[in-house]
Amino acid sequence: MNFLLKPLRVIYVVYAAIVFLSIMFLILPPIFLASLLGKEKGGNIIFYFLRFWAHVWFPAVGMRVTRKYDGEKEKDKEPCIYVVNHRSYLDAAIAVKVMRLPFRPLGKVEMAKIPAFGFIYKNSVVSVDRSNASARARSVREMMSALKAGISILVFPEGTTNESNEPLRPFHNGAFRMAIEMQIPIKPVLYVDAGDRLPHTGPMHLNPGKCRVVFLPAIPVTGLTLDDINTLKQQTYEIMDRELRKYRHYPTLQPVG
Repeated sequence: MNFLLKPLRVIYVVYAAIVFLSIMFLILPPIFLASLLGKEKGGNIIFYFLRFWAHVWFPAVGMRVTRKYDGEKEKDKEPCIYVVNHRSYLDAAIAVKVMRLPFRPLGKVEMAKIPAFGFIYKNSVVSVDRSNASARARSVREMMSALKAGISILVFPEGTTNESNEPLRPFHNGAFRMAIEMQIPIKPVLYVDAGDRLPHTGPMHLNPGKCRVVFLPAIPVTGLTLDDINTLKQQTYEIMDRELRKYRHYPTLQPVG
């Protein structure tokens, strides 16, 4: 049976790649024109073309993306800092499809080097070079500027894709420091099935199926100071860890003592 499944998988992955690239090259000219309007206004317009791409690509490859709100649905025009678990390279595409516009994801600067896609990436993402202190500071300023303009920010606080057997990797401080400094709430979001659809084992393991997205209740930061960064980070981690264990059927952690 496996000797039949392997060629079918190859055909599926090639088909998904062709559809991906076809739509990307279709939207590249209007994205180029939108980029001439500047990072803020042009970036907002670019995301509408990217959303068109996502709305076409996911159904075309047999992936059903669903949204669930555990708590009050977010209000329009109120920016927040989305904190999302990171299990797959598919996460960026899911974000384009489901997150409320306008928003900007924080991403690795290396992705901007990819031909064609890199141009789109550079004009729609707040890129960060973690190896360069001045570049990191510039990224933080860009994110704060976006928040002041009413644009939400999406951060993967694990910093890289989680290839472990645990729901989450340890979180970095950046998103939580920014939330406290700007007094903007944290909005935890779970991408539940992305790691099943595109595992870290490689693109040849891409497969159709469900992609559940769960929006958890916002975590207010009113009155918190920078002394509370670790507390806020731990609170967010524990909420997301608990809910991921529920949705993914991980063993439930028992309280110590």
